Amino acid sequence: MRARRRRAAAGVAAGGLLVAGLLVARELSSPVFGLRQGPLAKDAACARIADRYPDRLDGDRRDRVTFEGLAVWGHGAVRLRCGLIPPVPTKDPCFAVNGVDWVLREAASRDGRRLVVTYGRRPAVELSIADSVRQPDAVLTEVSRLVAPIRQNDRCLSAG
Repeated sequence: MRARRRRAAAGVAAGGLLVAGLLVARELSSPVFGLRQGPLAKDAACARIADRYPDRLDGDRRDRVTFEGLAVWGHGAVRLRCGLIPPVPTKDPCFAVNGVDWVLREAASRDGRRLVVTYGRRPAVELSIADSVRQPDAVLTEVSRLVAPIRQNDRCLSAG
């Protein structure tokens, strides 16, 4: 009888370990693994633009994520974070797309991704685009339309 209980307990423990392992593997493969919500993610402006996130971007479906202020398409190919503290003046390159100023974060652009953040808007929006994205300019244009309603208080100045 005692041996049977031990085997049953061992089976339950093994099943628990299997479930835990599957949950860890799922989290590690999540399109938002390693991303955190911005400190201003609960801002009403982020909620307003979240209501307008497109179902598809660059032909990829929007992934299901549960964090406020985050949107992901193509299993992480495009990642959007609304709710960041606006960047301070910088020497990083800046450019405008459809009236939205963006700063290229060269130091943070690595591992096959480009990172840009809106300039002069509070809350700021960060966009990370993988090199595998077929039409990064189209993605930036679409996202610029999304964030344009966030009031712009300042403009970036390009070196040119």
